[in-house]
Amino acid sequence: MIRIAVLLLVLLLVIVGGGIVFLSSYDPAAPSVKIEKVVPDARFAR
Repeated sequence: MIRIAVLLLVLLLVIVGGGIVFLSSYDPAAPSVKIEKVVPDARFAR
């Protein structure tokens, strides 16, 4: 039972570590389309 718990803990640490490495090295492409949206004055509090 302890072996299974240790195995699951190690597996969880590997998955979390891999996720951290992936997110720190991932370079998503910036949006290439310019977006302009008109916000009406009524949406702002006075």
